[in-house]
Amino acid sequence: MDKSELNEARLTRENFQEDWIPARAVLRHWKTDRAQKLALADTTGTELTGASALVRMLVLKRLLEKYILAPDEKNVGILLPPSVPAILVNAALTVGRRVSVNLNYTLNNETLNVCIRKAGVRHLITSRKVMEKFSFTPECEVVYLEDWVPKVTLWDKISCAMMAKLPLRSLYRRLKLNGMNPDDTMAIIFTSGSTGIPKGVMLSSRNVGGNVIGCRDALHLCEKDTMVGMLPLFHSLGYMATIWAVLGLGMMGCYHYSPLEPRPLAKLCKKYRPTILPGTPTFLRMYLRRLEPEDLSSFTLIISGAEKCPVGLMEEYEKQFGVRPVQGYGITETSPVLSVNIPKSRRISDADPFPVDESLGLPLPGVGVKVLNLETGEPCAPGERGMLYVRGIFVMKGYYGEPEKTAEVLDADGWYRTGDVVYQDENGYIFFAGRQSRFAKIGGEMVPHEGIEETLNRLLENPSDEAPRLCVTSVPDDKKGEKIVVLYTELSRTPSEIREQLLAEKYPALWIPDADAFCQVEEIPLLGTGKLDLFALHQVAMKWYQEKS
Repeated sequence: MDKSELNEARLTRENFQEDWIPARAVLRHWKTDRAQKLALADTTGTELTGASALVRMLVLKRLLEKYILAPDEKNVGILLPPSVPAILVNAALTVGRRVSVNLNYTLNNETLNVCIRKAGVRHLITSRKVMEKFSFTPECEVVYLEDWVPKVTLWDKISCAMMAKLPLRSLYRRLKLNGMNPDDTMAIIFTSGSTGIPKGVMLSSRNVGGNVIGCRDALHLCEKDTMVGMLPLFHSLGYMATIWAVLGLGMMGCYHYSPLEPRPLAKLCKKYRPTILPGTPTFLRMYLRRLEPEDLSSFTLIISGAEKCPVGLMEEYEKQFGVRPVQGYGITETSPVLSVNIPKSRRISDADPFPVDESLGLPLPGVGVKVLNLETGEPCAPGERGMLYVRGIFVMKGYYGEPEKTAEVLDADGWYRTGDVVYQDENGYIFFAGRQSRFAKIGGEMVPHEGIEETLNRLLENPSDEAPRLCVTSVPDDKKGEKIVVLYTELSRTPSEIREQLLAEKYPALWIPDADAFCQVEEIPLLGTGKLDLFALHQVAMKWYQEKS
């Protein structure tokens, strides 16, 4: 076996334990180590011990099955921000062997309904506050949690309290969780739609539970940790980490409904002293500017994902808060985490690797990796750029209702084609080189959009701790195949001056945008997670270029 095969063998279908199934793990922890300890809290003032959370979850499950969901109804929509009710709804559906479909409330009404239709959602669980904030007209029956609470009877409460006191194995039997198939679909998470219409990613209990265990083993997570949940639950990291790493590992979770509000984060941190914060560079930049050093002093692990985290931002965090964020890497289709850097604060032995700031870290236990040449398909040598393929128990079952699209990225041997261009060093660390969709083919050469962005930001001294001021895309060109286009909100130099500087630095000529290929926009198109909206920015560039031509 080579190094990748050995790593993949560390967590496989064969050694995946039955008690790691999320539906069973949450019951185990709420009945044992979290029973009398605080398990869930949010900024509305709600606080639940494990025992209280278990009873409320069982009551909610009973309510849904008694009044709302048909016996044959599998896929259930959820439109709730991070909060204790949202966690209980997800847990109730999972324990009830339904499929959670957390929907993206940053989408427009049309795209939201595309997702509802794709997943065959018949009921959407939400709250009146959410629906008052967003102008949605869902093409399904809407269930307002507030309206159903009065329907809970005294007998509902008593019977669920009695059920919660059953021995664990008896509770498993009562809920029909014995012998459940770990490969049954547990959740459908829609992709960000950054390159077009979102696809529904089917994740099984083995996918999500395996990812939780892989993160546990790599980062030494345990029940003594407390995690802040501010990432939206429709985001794959928000779903896996802030719901199922918390519930599946017996941690405490404290929640606020929006990652865009730093002050509630500060209050949560002062009250509950959390140790783990998953985030994105967009959100971390905001916290850097608006939080005080003592606000984040309890953290030992800040993981940045979704987009590249600038080293300068890591350094600023370490200087201001005493904790250095580390980069992780994942994709919705892989449940999502594939690799991560281990911060020094989480190293418990000399065998634990040190973080490499510029890298995406080392593959999690259970992840097989191969990097293949973009042209020949042959394995790449260390340092050589190529397409990243991964395999393991984290890889999705497929796209819901779209077998053709599944077959395009997932082969018969289980290798998933990520669409990301990377390279690995001699030690196995993964380095990101760009999305394949973010390369232009100019004169037969692959030209990376992100490489040009980095160079332009350096040249223009654009701060890394602010929202992007420019981005690069490409449009078709009759002469060279494609043409680089720069969208920008502001420039400190003229396009001609930028070109002259790049030429003086002997920058590759094919990579230098033409002086007439700079397009000013009011704002750079971003998704709700802070990632570039690649589909939108390409549309803007195409419209501008066609009008210009």
